[in-house]
Amino acid sequence: MTHTHVNAPTRFVEANGVVFAHRRFGEGSGPPLLLMQHFRAGMDSWDPAVTDGLAAARQVILFDNAGVANSSGETPDTIEAMADHAAAFIHALGLPQTDFLGFSIGGYIAQALVLRHRALVRRLILVGTAPRGGEPSQDPKYLELGASTDPNTGESGLDAFLYLFFRPSAASQAAGRAFWQRRHLRKVDADRPTSPKTMAAQRAAIADWRKVHGERFAQLRDITQPTLVVNGSHDVMVPTVNSFTLSQGIPNAQLIIYPDSGHGSLFQYPDLFVAHCQMFLDASP
Repeated sequence: MTHTHVNAPTRFVEANGVVFAHRRFGEGSGPPLLLMQHFRAGMDSWDPAVTDGLAAARQVILFDNAGVANSSGETPDTIEAMADHAAAFIHALGLPQTDFLGFSIGGYIAQALVLRHRALVRRLILVGTAPRGGEPSQDPKYLELGASTDPNTGESGLDAFLYLFFRPSAASQAAGRAFWQRRHLRKVDADRPTSPKTMAAQRAAIADWRKVHGERFAQLRDITQPTLVVNGSHDVMVPTVNSFTLSQGIPNAQLIIYPDSGHGSLFQYPDLFVAHCQMFLDASP
């Protein structure tokens, strides 16, 4: 049986006292691509159009980090500790090297991972994210809508999601609704809603990441992996200027900005995003 986003079984592996929930599907002989989600989101929050598209040419691994959704343990309140958990998960799978895609807070964790565990990552994809000490959101509804929770999913409801992840245009809103339908296609073995305790820890980690420690953006010079930076033209959650900063500060980085799109640009343009990722991941070292 060929596994896809909607039917890949949830498996578990233990590392450092944490039992990590994960799903693995796709074919390919190169390093698998690990995907790390946004604030409070679990594996079910990915877009099947993105994950299945990526899995057409390589193995894809979705996982819940410590304390998130179906994984055990406590979520730490620093990005660096979250990155150490991700490294422990990679080691537990016996993977000598991976490619890594981090979205939003997942992109913060991805940066910390390559700085603290450099050998584990071959190529890096950063989507809708920011460097340490980056520019915060100035949107007046960001805090209110970002904290809103649908009791059935543990995430923002559709209206909040459309505002935070997509642009007000008719085309972007239609793309957001189409994503919302795809996001709910999986009917089996669903993630549990992420707990309020985990969300509080993630908020604390995000607040700490936004502080300037030492020379601003200096850490970016130490990211040596080839890096693809992606965002929408108007990200109200993690302002798009942060993506430009990442592309300028990381020595071997390239930047793609999608038009009329926001934080969820990868969900608005899934086919284009997959094509760009495939070209980047398949490029010669």
